[in-house]
Amino acid sequence: MKKTIKHATVIGSGIMGSQIACHLANIGVRVLLLDIVPRELNEREEKAGLSLEDKAVRNRIVNESLTKAVKMNPAPLFDKAYASRIETGNLDDDLAKIAKTDWIIEVVVERLDIKQGLFEKVEQYRKPGTFISSNTSGIPIHLMTEGRSEDFQKFFLGTHFFNPPRYLELLEIIPTPKTDPEVVDFFMHYGDRFLGKTTVLCKDTPAFIANRVGIFAIMDLFHKVGEMGLSVEDIDKLTGPLIGRPKSATFRTADVVGLDTLIHVANGLAQAVPHDEKQEVFKLPGFLRKMQENNWLGSKTGQGFYKKVKGEDGKSEILSLDLDTLEYTPQKRSKFATLELTKTIDDVRERWKVLIGGKDKAGEFYRRSVAGVMAYAANRIPEIADDLFRIDQGMRAGFGWKHGPFEIWDAIGFEKGIKLIEAEGLSLAPWVKEMQAAGHTSFYSVKEGQGYYYNIGDKSYQALPGGKSFIVLDHIRPSKTVWKNKECAIEDLGDGILNIEFRSKMNSLGSGVLAGINKGIELAEQDYQGVVISNQGDNFSVGANLAMIFMMAIEQEYDELNFAIKYFQDTMMRVRYSSIPVVVAPHQMTLGGGCEMSLHADAVQAAAETYIGLVEFGVGVIPGGGGTKELTRRAGLRYVKDDIETNAYRENLFRIGQAQVAKSAKEAFDMGLFVEGRDGISMNRHRLIADAKERALALAETGYQMPIRERDIKVLGRQALGMFTVGAHTMLEGGYITEHEKKMVEKLAYVMSGGDLSEPTFVSEQYLLDLEREAFLSLCTEKKTLERIQHMLKTGKPLRN
Repeated sequence: MKKTIKHATVIGSGIMGSQIACHLANIGVRVLLLDIVPRELNEREEKAGLSLEDKAVRNRIVNESLTKAVKMNPAPLFDKAYASRIETGNLDDDLAKIAKTDWIIEVVVERLDIKQGLFEKVEQYRKPGTFISSNTSGIPIHLMTEGRSEDFQKFFLGTHFFNPPRYLELLEIIPTPKTDPEVVDFFMHYGDRFLGKTTVLCKDTPAFIANRVGIFAIMDLFHKVGEMGLSVEDIDKLTGPLIGRPKSATFRTADVVGLDTLIHVANGLAQAVPHDEKQEVFKLPGFLRKMQENNWLGSKTGQGFYKKVKGEDGKSEILSLDLDTLEYTPQKRSKFATLELTKTIDDVRERWKVLIGGKDKAGEFYRRSVAGVMAYAANRIPEIADDLFRIDQGMRAGFGWKHGPFEIWDAIGFEKGIKLIEAEGLSLAPWVKEMQAAGHTSFYSVKEGQGYYYNIGDKSYQALPGGKSFIVLDHIRPSKTVWKNKECAIEDLGDGILNIEFRSKMNSLGSGVLAGINKGIELAEQDYQGVVISNQGDNFSVGANLAMIFMMAIEQEYDELNFAIKYFQDTMMRVRYSSIPVVVAPHQMTLGGGCEMSLHADAVQAAAETYIGLVEFGVGVIPGGGGTKELTRRAGLRYVKDDIETNAYRENLFRIGQAQVAKSAKEAFDMGLFVEGRDGISMNRHRLIADAKERALALAETGYQMPIRERDIKVLGRQALGMFTVGAHTMLEGGYITEHEKKMVEKLAYVMSGGDLSEPTFVSEQYLLDLEREAFLSLCTEKKTLERIQHMLKTGKPLRN
C-alpha cells in the first residue's frame, strides 16, 4: 500500500489525544486537533464579555488541553516549537477539514454510543481511502463500525497507544474482520519505522494483549500482598530493577499512572471476561476499594500508596500506606536474604534462577507470582494472540519489563517453570503440554545470529519477524564475536561492518572499553569496511570510570592519571582519524565521555530518545576526552564576525559550565552536539544498530576518505579570556557560584580561549587537547573536586553547593 501520512486529525484533546497529536508533530506530521464546543462560559470569559459564539470560547477546551500538554514534564514534544504544527478546532465548526487529512484518530471518552455517533458524523466528510482508527483501550473494535460504509470499515482499525505516547514504546494494532490486510501491514510498518514504536498485532479481545496480561499481573500481586504479609515497600523492592522492571516498580507506578485508571481497566475486565479461569483476580481487593472511596488515587490526588508530607523540621518525607490499617507510616527498609545472593549477578536472566530458589519470603513470592503470570500468559494463547512472542513484546514495550513471561520462563528453565505452575495448582496450557511431550525445552532459540520462536500452530520454530531491520546483539554475540575483553566485545555485523559494544558496568568508559575501541578500529582498517560503536544496554554510556579517576587522584598518582586521560584523548582522536568510517549510535543517557565519543565520530546515528551532554562540571572537572577541544573547534567554525564569534564561544562555554543535557536527539542538533547533514535520528531504538550499520556502509561505499588533522582552529586568546574571567568574578560576587566553581570556569575559559594569547590565533587540535588535559589534571588536585566525585560515586547525583 503506497500511502504516506502528511496530515492527521486527532479527535479528542484529553491527556492521550493531545499527547498523540504532539508525537505526530514530533515526526513532522501536520495535525488538526479537535474537541467539543463548551456548553457554557467560564468566569474569565464572562468577565471579558465573550459569548458562546466567539472562536476563543468555542476552541477553549482544545486550546487549554494543548497548552497543558506542551507544558508537561516529561515533555511530549521534542521541541516546543513543534506545537506550531498542530492546528486546533472544534467538532461543530471544523469537522469538514478532515476531508483533506490522511489519518483520523479517535481519542474520545470510552463509551461505545459516543464513538459510534462521532463516526457517523465523521463519515459525512471523510474522503474514501482515508485511514481511521480508535485509541480505545477496552471497547471491542468491531462494534464501532456498525452501520458504516464498506470503505470506512476497510480502512478502520484500533491503534492503541500507551501513556505517555512519546516515551512508551508499545503501539497495539487491532484489526476487525473487515479491515483490509494491507491497512494492517501499513500501520505495523508505519508505527515501527516512523512513530518509533514496537507494533504488536492483537486480536479484538478485552484489553487486547498488554493490559490483559499486565493488569492481571498487578491485580494478582495485589491479592497476594495480603496473603503473604508483605508491605508496599517490600513489593516495590522485589518488583523493580532487580528483576528488570521500571524503577517505580509496582505501587509507585500505580500512583503515577493513577489508581482510577487501573481500577477502570480491572473492573472492565472483571465484567468482560466471565469465562477467564482467573476472572476473580480482576475484582478489587478491600484496600483498593477503600482507597477508591477515599479518593486516594495516587499522584493526581496527592496520596495513594505513598504520600508526601512535611515534618516538623520542614523537610519533606514520603510515607507509605499500611495495607492492613490503611494508615500512612514512615517507610521501612526491606531486606531479604535471597536478594543478597544476586548482588554479584548483573544479568537479570541469571538472577531469576537464584530468586525462585530463595528459602525466605522473597523466594516464595517470586515462585508464586512468576508461576501465576507464566500460566496466565500461556492460557491466553490463542485467545489474545496466536504467537507467544507478541505477548512478550507487549509486556516489554507497554509495561517496561526487560523480559516477557515466556522469556522469564526460558530463563528459569522450561521444565522448572512447569513444576512451579503445577506446584501452585494452576492449569497448564494444553499447547505447553504438547511442547513438553514433543521434547522441546525452550520457547526461543538462536541459530547463526537469528532468533527463533516456537510457533504453536505448526509446532516448530520459526524466525522472529524483523530480519536485518532489528540487529539483536544477544543473538549474534555467541557466534559473531571476533574479539573481547571483560569490558568490551567486537562483533561482526556482516557486510564488512564491525560493532564495538561496551560491556562494562553502566557502560562506563574505562581502559577495557578504550582498548576495545582501538582494537575494533585496527581490525576494521585491516579487513573490514567500517565500524559502528553501539550497545543495547539501558544507556549508551554514563561517561568515564569515575572510581578509577578518584582512586588515582586520592593517591596522587598524577602521572598515571595523566596517562589515562591522554589515552582517552588519543582514543577519541582515533575515532576521528581512521581510514574507515566510524559511526557512533547513542541512545538514552549519553553523558560525558559518551558525548565526547559522539562528537568525534564520522557520523552519529542517534535514537530519538537520546539525552546527551558534557556533564563533567557536576563532578568538579572540565571535559577531558576532547570535549572541551571539540566545542572550542565548533565555535570557531560557526561565525566569522568578531562580535558574533565571541557569542559562539560563550554559548559553548555555558553548555559545559552549566552541564547542559539535550532532552532528545532533536535538541542535540539545536545545541550543536549533532551536525545537520552528517548525523541522523532513528525513531525506533530497536532499529538503531541496523540504521547505523547502513550509515557506515553508505560512507564506505561512497569513497570514504580519512579527514585531515586540523591545525587551523581559531581561538580568541585574551579577548575571550578577559571577558570570561570577569564574568566568573561577577557570578561569584553575586552568589551564583562558589569559589571552586569560579576556579573551574577560569580553567575552562583558559582552554577555550587557547590560553593567554595576545590576539586571535589559529591552533591545532593537539594544542587544545594538551591545554584541556592540563586543566583537567589540575582540577583533580583540588579537595572540592574529590568531594564532588566521591558524592557522585555514593549517590549517583552531582553535589549541589
